[in-house]
Amino acid sequence: MSNAKRSITEWLPITREELEKRGWEEVDVIIVTGDAYVDHPSFGAAVIGRIIEKLGLRVAILPQPNWRDDLRDFKKLGKPRLFFGVTAGNMDSMVNHYTANKRLRSDDAYTPGNTSGFRPDYASVVYTQILKKIYPEVPVILGGIEASMRRLTHYDYWSDTVKQGILSWSGADMLVYGMGEKSIIRIANHLSAGNPLNTLHDVEQTAYRIDAGTELVKVEGWETLELPSHESCLKDKKEFSRHFRVFEEESNRWQGARLVEKEGHMLTVVNPPYTPMEQGELDASFDLPYTREPHPKYLKRGAIPAFEMIRNSINMHRGCFGGCAFCAISAHQGKFVVSRSEKSILDEVRQVASQADFKGHITDLGGPSANMYRMAGVDKSRCMKCKRASCIFPSICRNLNTDHKPMTNLYREALRIKNIKRITIGSGIRYDMLVGRTEAENKAYGLDEYMQQIITRHVSGRLKVAPEHSSPEVLKIMRKPHYRTYHLFSQKFNEINRNAGLKQQLIPYYISSHPGSRLNDMAELACETMKQGFHPEQVQDFTPTPMTLATTMYYTGMDPYTMKPVYVAKSREEKQEQQRFFFWYKPENRQWLQATLRKIGRTDLINQFRSGR
Repeated sequence: MSNAKRSITEWLPITREELEKRGWEEVDVIIVTGDAYVDHPSFGAAVIGRIIEKLGLRVAILPQPNWRDDLRDFKKLGKPRLFFGVTAGNMDSMVNHYTANKRLRSDDAYTPGNTSGFRPDYASVVYTQILKKIYPEVPVILGGIEASMRRLTHYDYWSDTVKQGILSWSGADMLVYGMGEKSIIRIANHLSAGNPLNTLHDVEQTAYRIDAGTELVKVEGWETLELPSHESCLKDKKEFSRHFRVFEEESNRWQGARLVEKEGHMLTVVNPPYTPMEQGELDASFDLPYTREPHPKYLKRGAIPAFEMIRNSINMHRGCFGGCAFCAISAHQGKFVVSRSEKSILDEVRQVASQADFKGHITDLGGPSANMYRMAGVDKSRCMKCKRASCIFPSICRNLNTDHKPMTNLYREALRIKNIKRITIGSGIRYDMLVGRTEAENKAYGLDEYMQQIITRHVSGRLKVAPEHSSPEVLKIMRKPHYRTYHLFSQKFNEINRNAGLKQQLIPYYISSHPGSRLNDMAELACETMKQGFHPEQVQDFTPTPMTLATTMYYTGMDPYTMKPVYVAKSREEKQEQQRFFFWYKPENRQWLQATLRKIGRTDLINQFRSGR
């Protein structure tokens, strides 16, 4: 159904007029978000709004309020009865705003017309401070990726400083980290019952601040660990590294500890996460009455690129056990994969296929990594004791069930649905689970069958994968497989295409300037792309984002697990020089390439580049 045929009351209200249409004089909860309001399960504000609505509460959305004028946007919906929920949106606002070279972006995929400038830097903080000034008596609860990944002391690349946990500098009353459905349900129910927010110190997956002398509430089964203080992290990079290691290890456990961090006379307390959701709980989050459309107010302002990208895609699971050093997914969504039921997924496929403007193409059936659906430990008790950051690096855990047959079967079922002409897989594929396995594993887990089906039926001419680098040393730091694994997959990809009479491309993604990467490593990577006949057009320069392993290495110059030094390219000149290697094939770079190879003592590569052109 198109926007034009829907009643405005099918969306959560965002204006005073929409409140009046529902006969509401006030609401219970207002969610303030840095994104435009898209009522879709891929947009966090919509998910939490629908979850709260299901509790029987009145909820409104305040999307992208103007923080520069007289602040009328923050007043137009009135004062909520229970609390304000604040999120910067689906991205950290600084990642959204700036390139890896700290240049201001001219676009914003979460805004109509792809227009920049509709949210502030550090949006969670700016929104909270405004709300606290206007409504000092109303609790503010932070959520979303920006708050989640800044919940404790962290290095902030854009200011080049070590910042306190975001509760400290925002003034918010509580923070919900990760995927917050269960936490927000419990909080909303308590507040509805009249219990003050400052008494809710036993809610999983939340963080709050108290005076350092206050005794922590005792909760059966909770372990408590004290982190290095904020002040010690400021003074000593080894303490900062130790702080991160404890944080990451506890984030990767089935049931992590409660973490306590001292800052001045205050404590930031981060309660343990919930254990992984059950399938039915995840289904319930996706099966809410979303319109799956942007709010009608945006119709004349242009398309919202982030929505256009996912409007015909289906998310099958949450979490990722890849554990890549530069990625925040496991610290936000969790290491343990939680999958939706086949019925819930296929019901959503039918819903998409029934839209009047649907052209027959499902653009993704995937998740953080496409081929992790329904994968979990065979013996759950072993998972409960595990602290490994990755279940597949440096090798695949013997306890991990990597059966790909459920996905292969699901793709086939989805293709049988009316109006579905084609399904492509847009999420990244962890090819290291597909090659280099024994014949018994291939057969037991349906690996060859999965590759055959994906490559012949679910690729749009180009399959994107992410080897990230070619250097064994850099890949080890990244927690990515050896480059020979990519070569094995490439050979298999080409073989399947050849046998099927297809001419499809494998497009590898690489990162420059990652901790550990030197000019010599980039020279060898450039040579690899030359041998493949691959001319990168869009490349990624490493961007340090809060509270990841790679960012910790970038700031400290050491590996927090070994405390050994790690080389880091930090200056703009170093980073640009590394990135320039990606464009070895451009005539204007030929002289620079030869001079640089001589400078780093790799004259042996000069002839390889000459012969490869």
